[in-house]
Amino acid sequence: MCTATPPPVANPCQPSPCGPNSRCRAVNGQAVCSCEDQYIGSPPNCRPECVINNDCPQNRACNRFKCADPCPGTCGIGARCEVINHNPICSCPSGFTGDPFVRCTQIPPTPPPPPAPKPANPCVPSPCGPNSDCRPVGDQPACSCLQNFIGSPPNCRPECIVNTDCDPTKACITSKCRDPCPGSCGVNAECRVQNHIPICTCVTGFTGDPFTQCSPVVVQEPTVADPCNPSPCGSNAQCNNGQCTCLPNYFGDPYTNCRPECTMNAECPRNRACNNQRCIDPCPGTCGQGARCDVVNHIPTCSCPEGTSGDPFVACRPIPPQPAPSRPCEPSPCGPNSICRVVNDHAVCSCQPGLVGNPPTCRPECVVSAECPLTQACLSNKCRDPCPGTCGLNARCQVVNHNPICSCSAGNTGDPFTRCFPVPVVPTPAVPVNPCQPSPCGPNSECQVRGESPACSCQQNYIGSPPNCRPECTINPECSSNVACINQKCRDPCPGSCGANARCNVVNHTPVCTCNPGFTGDPFSGCVMVQAEPITQERPTPCMPSPCGSNAVCREQNGAGSCTCLPDYIGNPYESCRPECVLNSDCPSNRACIRNKCQDPCPGTCGANADCQVVNHLPSCTCRPGFTGDPFRSCRPQPIQSPVVEESDPCNPSPCGPYSQCRNVNRQGVCSCLPTYIGTPPSCRPECVASSECPQNRACVNQKCVDPCPGPCGQNTRCEVINHSPICSCRQGFTGDPFIRCYSIPRKRFLILSCSSYSELSIYFITFNLYI
Repeated sequence: MCTATPPPVANPCQPSPCGPNSRCRAVNGQAVCSCEDQYIGSPPNCRPECVINNDCPQNRACNRFKCADPCPGTCGIGARCEVINHNPICSCPSGFTGDPFVRCTQIPPTPPPPPAPKPANPCVPSPCGPNSDCRPVGDQPACSCLQNFIGSPPNCRPECIVNTDCDPTKACITSKCRDPCPGSCGVNAECRVQNHIPICTCVTGFTGDPFTQCSPVVVQEPTVADPCNPSPCGSNAQCNNGQCTCLPNYFGDPYTNCRPECTMNAECPRNRACNNQRCIDPCPGTCGQGARCDVVNHIPTCSCPEGTSGDPFVACRPIPPQPAPSRPCEPSPCGPNSICRVVNDHAVCSCQPGLVGNPPTCRPECVVSAECPLTQACLSNKCRDPCPGTCGLNARCQVVNHNPICSCSAGNTGDPFTRCFPVPVVPTPAVPVNPCQPSPCGPNSECQVRGESPACSCQQNYIGSPPNCRPECTINPECSSNVACINQKCRDPCPGSCGANARCNVVNHTPVCTCNPGFTGDPFSGCVMVQAEPITQERPTPCMPSPCGSNAVCREQNGAGSCTCLPDYIGNPYESCRPECVLNSDCPSNRACIRNKCQDPCPGTCGANADCQVVNHLPSCTCRPGFTGDPFRSCRPQPIQSPVVEESDPCNPSPCGPYSQCRNVNRQGVCSCLPTYIGTPPSCRPECVASSECPQNRACVNQKCVDPCPGPCGQNTRCEVINHSPICSCRQGFTGDPFIRCYSIPRKRFLILSCSSYSELSIYFITFNLYI
């Protein structure tokens, strides 16, 4: 007896009838709609809690569509915050003064009036308040706000503090109302601003992640009816049986557009910063040892706790007891990274050259990339364009959300981080070909045949998705603060950076070397044990003991001591001076760290008739047009090929470049690098050409990164690799020439021999050398 198969029960939630920002559940064959979490209303009119400030109470502001307290992270250290008409108002408490957007300090007690009045400068001290300029006009001060500040003294303030201070088409970026679009969206994407937030979408005919890169839409003939082909989902969403969900770490309506958690600081709470499209605490790894970190308006502010002093970006140390100050600048009341000058018996403070802010909160131009415009990155505490020297030959560079994005221009292909070359014209084969030859997956990817279609994936040690596979990092800000970008990998920069008897700490990607307790000297080359000196009764001088840090010298003048860094060293001479560079990542991308100096690595690297270009700190050699051969040795004129009647060999001449091999597969030239060479044809290269391309504890020998220690040291020695160089020293208890041989240190001993006869007692002293 035959039974009829009942028809499949249709899912009433596919497609969803509930509208945007809602969820659908099937209950007894009926679609039951409800709003998503954090949304209010009823389907299909689910909406966020707020869109503008007026949707919130007077003591709240609309931030990321939620009514929240705008005060946390807005005002400076020690300042109080009040919300008035949705806006945070910062002010210093009673008995305090300073810039409430940076720091409030206690008002010092008024010194007694001088015995004899002198004609004083009405602008010293300045009565104009923070962020203002004072000019003496006769005996009266004339106050005005500094450039880029608005208001009237003493209430000069930045143009904006939060997004709501700006037009809806602008965002508050580094205290200025600016267009948030430049640098927000990827290649082949367009940007529009909605309620201060940049919205990125791929242009017509392109698809992909609009925040990174959009690729042309590939139209394929559907073989079986698939509810996900074409996909009904928006950008950065995935489809599963017609149901759309946002990709991990993306948020929004998956049927329209999913976007990352943030693209700029203004999208995060004010005590968080936007780093790699995530709202994170910017403090870890930013400040030095013993320093305190406070996040003020997305920016980490480092300061030394009470009772300590120093450079908070390097280290804070306890303040030694000082005698009563006899001069207004001794000790300096200006704080770290500042200059103190005596004017009319008053201490006048200013920031050191190259630093911004107002004493005592002088700081570098930037500490993290989030403090720079979206089209720049924070490199060596300066907002700079990260593109120069990052991308390969004939590649174009676009800065997206502080990160350099390399891509080959139209009509070119290859690895954009090494070299792009014109796409070769390939005739259409008449026979079935392997869909992976040539590979459609793009550079730094692998292609596997699945049925009749190619399946693409990124190579090992590369991230992203084809055809946009990229290295883990190209500049330091793409890594966590406690690691640095070394050879396109986020690694610990400490091994091999510091000398013997020194310890290493990573502060904001940079290795900071300090001598161990009980040792002194240059921590970047080697520290020696502090020798105990006899106590003398001489009159102490400002330079004895020296108040200076390592690699600094103290000079005495007019009874006061002044510290300066040694030649070729930079930094705070009162804490620690360091070389210009220790790692390649300390230099611009078109320079390399050679002997602790940022230098051009090209001279002497390439052979004859070859050109050199620095790509991400490494010299890249290429033969000039019309020449061929090994660019690292010598390029010779390319021979003129006579026309051949028979079918040409796609591998003759080879299109693969030096250090590569070509195989003829289905009349296609398939290129690969030779064994022991790295890269992607036509940019195969040795593992290294200079030692700066290797880790700090390795050296470049015969174009290989190897341990340089075996061989250079003698017997009974130990070898340490410091900054690519082998350092030989005798083992403990030995002395001599460590490059030849070390001998045990002799010790003298005495033996007493006596006769057996008591009457004729004779004692002989025999001295001998005892070697251990």
